Amino acid sequence: MTTEIGRADGMKAGWSVAGAGARSRVRGWAMENKKGVGSGGGFGGRGGVNAAVVIPVLNQLAYTQACVGCLQPDIAAGVRVVIIDNGSTDGTGEWLKAQSGLVVVSNTENRGCAAAWNQGWRAVEGAEWTVILNNDVLLPAGWLGRLIGAAEREGMSVVSPAMREREQNYPFSEYAADFMAKMSGVVRRDAAHGVCFAVKRAVFAKVGGFDEGFRIGQFEDSDFFRRCRIAGFKLGIVGDCFIHHFGSITQDALRGGPKVRPYEAENRAYYRAKWKIGWWRRRWEKFTSRRNLKRWRDAELAAHGRTLHAKWEDGAWKAF
Repeated sequence: MTTEIGRADGMKAGWSVAGAGARSRVRGWAMENKKGVGSGGGFGGRGGVNAAVVIPVLNQLAYTQACVGCLQPDIAAGVRVVIIDNGSTDGTGEWLKAQSGLVVVSNTENRGCAAAWNQGWRAVEGAEWTVILNNDVLLPAGWLGRLIGAAEREGMSVVSPAMREREQNYPFSEYAADFMAKMSGVVRRDAAHGVCFAVKRAVFAKVGGFDEGFRIGQFEDSDFFRRCRIAGFKLGIVGDCFIHHFGSITQDALRGGPKVRPYEAENRAYYRAKWKIGWWRRRWEKFTSRRNLKRWRDAELAAHGRTLHAKWEDGAWKAF
């Protein structure tokens, strides 16, 4: 279910990371915008919310550099940023170790997403909030304060930001500021996504960490969110915070690599068996998911002309 909401608005030369020169453009964006991004609002170790950020990485150095560039104000404010390197071979490990202000955990092999997330949150167990974050994202000024602030306002224990995905062909900082100003207070309840989600410490204490039975990546987030719902925690996606997600960069690289078992199919089967999701239940859950998505999308478009989730498809931004 998608609705076309317009073509690239305010496109600037050199802002897209697709195609030739991707690495230099991403790195250039991070350097040019280094002072204009971050948590803002005093969140971190020097007062405010006690939060930490956990990022698993596997190669894709240019994206990691851009993400870390966005996090510099947070690091300066005392927010612990833990990066789990799952056996990178492209110079990522060496670059990470040369950076100040990062906590780097180095694995000799790809232990997968769930294991890396567990390594991360356990390294910052004292944090009231732990943000699990992909490395292929851009973060605007004030992102962390806005995300946690919205969660506390809404009484949520797991919260994700709004986002655009894939092509980054618009002036990110300007668009993000306008989006957050106009979409603040818009909420999709009982929903979250694995690109970026903040988890309150009480959640880990009650439901535990991530199931490492899921190989590489896929479904470990859905499993965790399901356990959170069963335990009675509130989840949500909020318009108060906006990010850009380039879109499964690491996963796409793995799919094209040699000797990779079909982990997505294996994880899907494991997830369905674990939760006893048969054919009828799958049909029902798919129906309710699509119904909720349509309601959210239609209401957001009617009230604001945009949605909390959009993807670049077939040359246009489409609402989800």
